This record gives sequence, structure tokens and C-alpha cells, in this order.
Amino acid sequence: MKVWTVANQKGGVGKTTTTVSLGGLLAQQGKRVLLIDTDPHSSLSYYFGIDAEALSHSVYDIFIKSASLTADSVLDCLCPTKIDNLYVLPATMALATLDRTMGSEQGMGLVLKKALAKVDNEFDVAIIDCPPVLGVLMVNALAACDKVIVPTQTEYLALKGLDRMIRTMEIMGRSLGKSFDTCIIPTMFDKRTNAALESRKRLMSDYGGRVWEGVIPVDTHFRDASLVQLPISAAYPKTRGVAAYGKLLEVLGK
Repeated sequence: MKVWTVANQKGGVGKTTTTVSLGGLLAQQGKRVLLIDTDPHSSLSYYFGIDAEALSHSVYDIFIKSASLTADSVLDCLCPTKIDNLYVLPATMALATLDRTMGSEQGMGLVLKKALAKVDNEFDVAIIDCPPVLGVLMVNALAACDKVIVPTQTEYLALKGLDRMIRTMEIMGRSLGKSFDTCIIPTMFDKRTNAALESRKRLMSDYGGRVWEGVIPVDTHFRDASLVQLPISAAYPKTRGVAAYGKLLEVLGK
């Protein structure tokens, strides 16, 4: 199973949209896909109409029962979606307490990696949607992944957030003894604005080969798709947003 983590220490840059869009396209290709919500705000879960606060199991159980996890106990936490082959491991507000209650416990940074190993044969790809905060949840998501996808809105303040994210990965990489395979994704790109054009130019200049050469454009169909609780590829397949994520997936899959 491939594990991709979608992360950025700035909110509102398209992390959940990227997670859902890539997951939807992969599932439509016949891949078995698990989307993991590690954000206490639960945007990914709510996208699919899942209210984890009303469920008996969530990703929170993975952390509090980490010592006794089995494949079945991990699978019990999953929720199906309207799309075949696409499942969600939902989040809950209780995740916000993990740093305070369990963040200092030995091995807490590898809980998610160990949980995914239990269900390695059940899925082809897992995509982890991160909170925009460095803590035990982001550490787990980075430790568990093969590839880091960093959506970055093409505007000045978002680029400052990207600088912090790259530094975090450098520190994490030294701690874990690994270098992250990183793909920076320019999102919400509007070619009519100088801000977007200049931001993309700076991305390419500062981060070179780590930046995907394409862009994810502004597309109102992303918002419309969330209203019907479907990935954009299922709700509005012939849109520029779908075409853009399709091109991105070709690069990520190599």
C-alpha cells in the first residue's frame, strides 16, 4: 500500500480538496483507497457526510488503543462512501486533546504507521489529510508516508506557510532518518492575477524540482461537489479541476 500525506502548516490552501480529488480519481480507476482524516475539525469526514461525533469508532480509537490494535479493530473504524472502493477513517474533536494527554508518550509518533501496516493488504493507496498544526498528528502522518503532497495557494501569505512546512520536514527527516519525497502543488491558481503568476514563479525559483509543473485552477465546481458529498470527478467529471488533478495523479503515480 502506498501512503501519501497531504500537509501544510497553513490552512485554506486546498489540503482536503486535494485529498478528496485524488482519492476519487484513484477509486474510479479501480484502486482500493483509504482516506484518513487527522484534523480535529473533521473537514474530510464532513465532506462525505460523516459525523464522527455520532460514531462509536474513529481515528481517535487508533491512538488510544494503539497497544492492542489488530487489523479488525482498524477496519472497524472505517466508513464507506458513495464511491465504490473509497473509504474514510474519520476524525473527531477528541483528537485535539492528544498532544496534551499522550503527546509525550514513547512511540506516539509511529501509531498511525503501525495501524496502516495492519491493513496493508486491504488497500492500494492511503491518503492522509493533516491539520495545519505541527503536533503529534502531523508527526504521525509524516512518519507513516511514502510521499508528502504540499498544496500551496498561489499567493504571498501561503508561500510563507510553505517555508515553515519545508523546515518542519527537514527537522522531521533528520529525526526519522529519512528524506521525504515531496511534491508541492500550486493550488487556487488564477492566471488573470499578477499575485498568482508571481507566486508560481517564486515557487519554481525557490523549490525547483519539488514543485509540480502544473497548477490546480480556481474552479467553483469543487465547492459544488462538496454540497453533494462526492469527489469532483464523480460529480462534475468534465471540468478543469478534474483535468488538473488527473494530470497530477499521472505524475504522483510514477
